[in-house]
Amino acid sequence: MRTCLPLFAVLLLLVFTGCGIGKGSSSEMSDGSLIVKDFAGRQISFKEPPAKIVALGSGEADIVAALGGNLVGRPTTSVQPVNRAVLEAEQIGNAHEVDLEKIALLRPDVVLGNYPLNEKDIPVLQGIGVKLLLTGANSIEDIKRQIELIGQLLRKEEQAQAIIANIVDKIAVYKHIDETNKPRALLVYGAPGTFMAALPNSLSGNILETAGGVNIASDYPRLQSFPQYAQLNAERVVEADPEIIFFMTHGNPEEIKNSFIREMETNSAWSSISAVKQQRIEVLPQDLFGTNPGTRVIEALELMDRLLKEVPN
Repeated sequence: MRTCLPLFAVLLLLVFTGCGIGKGSSSEMSDGSLIVKDFAGRQISFKEPPAKIVALGSGEADIVAALGGNLVGRPTTSVQPVNRAVLEAEQIGNAHEVDLEKIALLRPDVVLGNYPLNEKDIPVLQGIGVKLLLTGANSIEDIKRQIELIGQLLRKEEQAQAIIANIVDKIAVYKHIDETNKPRALLVYGAPGTFMAALPNSLSGNILETAGGVNIASDYPRLQSFPQYAQLNAERVVEADPEIIFFMTHGNPEEIKNSFIREMETNSAWSSISAVKQQRIEVLPQDLFGTNPGTRVIEALELMDRLLKEVPN
């Protein structure tokens, strides 16, 4: 639904453009409408909190539901959402394959998309009269900013700050980890025929380091098309000798894990790795690591912490 701003509001918008609103911040105007700034630095105005919301990502869908927003569309996934409000929303594709027809039928007031993946979809969504708000989650800090931004959008700032405060309190437990006893870990993202190492600037990489693990791929060169990941280098992995290997995927976990194991078996050097010898290859749950877990990021952190503690000193 397109919104026509009064002249005064337009002038204020120009002022804010010159001054700048902080990343993921908002400003209320004199007529009660709201201007929010998304993760792409775009300023988007709303006369009132969106009554109908579509989320292209699982994390954003979870956050909207946690804040009591009306989620009418959610990403199509093979994993059943935990939150009933998310489960009951219509499946509308995902950030990689936006189903414009389904979104148009739902007539949402806003679509929450991924930055930068869905920047290309701004014109087509605007063409059907839908506003696109872009966010991203490559760290726990980013998830906190997502919660804050969506809280501002829904005028649920207090609820958002309460969720953020809970995350901050839970993370504080991990600030006193013994620096001399951190397990060496490799995070593998797997898809059919493709295996990549997750870097510290990815969400899973940030969770690993927060929980007290050492990412052996921290100095691997980033892939240009996927800067949060690197090409898996068998020789360097063998040299670093990870004590545990974490495996993530959007597809069938066991099938892709077995494919990865078969690939390892073609290189005899892999058999010398501590994680392989001790059979410490852990498949991480898709809803916590295969995508942004939203408010459930603490569950992901606690699981990672528990698995790292199982590695012998």
